[in-house]
Amino acid sequence: MTFSYTQLFAFTEGIFRSMGCPEDDATLATETLLSADLRGIDSHGVARLVGYVRLWEAGRINATPRVGVTYETPSTAVVDGDGGLGLVVGPKAMRVAIEKAQQVGTGWVSVKNSNHFGIAGYHAMLALAHDMIGVAMTNASPLVAPTHSLDRLLGTNPIAVAVPAGEQPDFVVDMATTTAANGKLEIAQRKNLPLPEGWAQTADGQPSTDANAVKNGGALLPLGGATGSHKGYALGSIVDIFSAVLSGANYGPWVPPFVAFLQPSANPVGQGLGHFFGAMRVDAFRPAEEFKAHMDNWITTFRNAQAVEGKKVLIPGDPEREMAAHRLLDGIPLLEAVVQDLEVVGKKFGVKL
Repeated sequence: MTFSYTQLFAFTEGIFRSMGCPEDDATLATETLLSADLRGIDSHGVARLVGYVRLWEAGRINATPRVGVTYETPSTAVVDGDGGLGLVVGPKAMRVAIEKAQQVGTGWVSVKNSNHFGIAGYHAMLALAHDMIGVAMTNASPLVAPTHSLDRLLGTNPIAVAVPAGEQPDFVVDMATTTAANGKLEIAQRKNLPLPEGWAQTADGQPSTDANAVKNGGALLPLGGATGSHKGYALGSIVDIFSAVLSGANYGPWVPPFVAFLQPSANPVGQGLGHFFGAMRVDAFRPAEEFKAHMDNWITTFRNAQAVEGKKVLIPGDPEREMAAHRLLDGIPLLEAVVQDLEVVGKKFGVKL
């Protein structure tokens, strides 16, 4: 089934307001969440709305947080999300990084006491309007086994970097540090499809194509596969340290799970979930227009690289940008199972889909 962006926005905003979110926060959370659906990252969009509601019902999300800075220098800060929606805490913390960059050239913010913040790319892209390079990371539910391990100690721990260009579309990287994000397993489960090899392992460490492998005690695998997973493991570890060890959030196996039916650790090492944001003013390095002209040249050079037969060379951000343009015109498709979940939660709050 296909829904217009406007229709989904009104519904989602209504749900967040029914949870008790102030109007501005409900609007911000909706914009953040639906940016995933627009960009074709269906695993992190409105399909997750029911998950946020369940966490709120379980008392694990504060709908009216007092998000604030607890420690800072001219270029750095720690932000306490007060248990709020990561969809709200994230953008507010990124604005702190941007404000610091406006003052001193760069801004770096580590966040504690937050929740799942949607797609990392949305937060990194907030810097683009200010002629800044944006960086966003977050740790996540521990579903990933380090190289050679059976234990699930890391999350999918994404990294996003957004770089402004001139006449060319901006350069935007948004990737998990695992071979695939957990949301893609959820999509495979809904569609009753097998996983590609290299995405997951069983509880005893054997490769698996079962979409339920992680549910059954297995683990997601770090980016890099059979011969290079140590690289994904290292990248995921960096995200965990910057997001949580630095801020005072939970890290490693103590990160609270996104699903409400699993309880957080009884002995947490920090507060909530952690994020990390950065903003770098381009003109702190060279004139912004000069930089963007060279970014245009870089992008054009790579896009025009000779491609193998039947393929084309893409620039990071191309597929998502094209998808957003398409879905704004033609609507956002949702799986039947997702629609059913949304209708149930809508009925609970008296909000019509």
